[in-house]
Amino acid sequence: MVFERVSKDGFLGEKEVYQAIVEACGGIDAEGKRILFIVPDSTRSMPLPAVFRALHETLHGPAAKLDFIIALGTHPPMSEEAINKLFGLTPEERSGKYRDVGIFNHEWQNPDALANIGVISAAEIKELSGGLLEESAEITVNKRVLDCDLVCVVGPVFPHEVVGFSGGNKYFFPGVGGEQILHLFHWLGALITNYAINGAKHTPVREVINKAASFINVEKRCFCFTVVRKETKAVFFGPPEEA
Repeated sequence: MVFERVSKDGFLGEKEVYQAIVEACGGIDAEGKRILFIVPDSTRSMPLPAVFRALHETLHGPAAKLDFIIALGTHPPMSEEAINKLFGLTPEERSGKYRDVGIFNHEWQNPDALANIGVISAAEIKELSGGLLEESAEITVNKRVLDCDLVCVVGPVFPHEVVGFSGGNKYFFPGVGGEQILHLFHWLGALITNYAINGAKHTPVREVINKAASFINVEKRCFCFTVVRKETKAVFFGPPEEA
């Protein structure tokens, strides 16, 4: 079941986005749970400040812990100043009202930050890729994803030159994934070509990502935002594949 809030004749304002998040969170059993939110870095546009405040306002009480990790993929880590700007926070808010909320950069090249959760065999990769690629992929993911009771992706959905569309399980792989699955992801997209894959809903790369995400034995949810330029047209919430 997917929660949705769609503007029929324009865009959702900040207050409408905030209210949509609050309503969607009504479907989360947060009592006593450690919740990790996976969010994009500054290369993606979405109303993260309003979303962050709505999530905190709604879930901070019942949840045992709220943390956020930035799905950098191979992008460089963000400074504290850049993180505050991304989340719309002042240094005083970060060290005051939100001091118990962890905000972390993903570390894709740090073995100590990653956990091995399985392997996709070469035969499976061959089948998922339609014969384009035949090599196994070790699935590693940031340990913080496994050290929680609920992990929730929060991000926009745009046409994407490697997977077809961004969003959903792409925030796990390559967003907070390790080196091998990350490189395979990009190489498979290159073999298919940008021309064939960009803007396609169902692609072999998406199939590989969804397969990799199936190894994550943690409850998963996802907020997907339809963003036009920097305006929000719609909000969807549910399992990553459905949202």
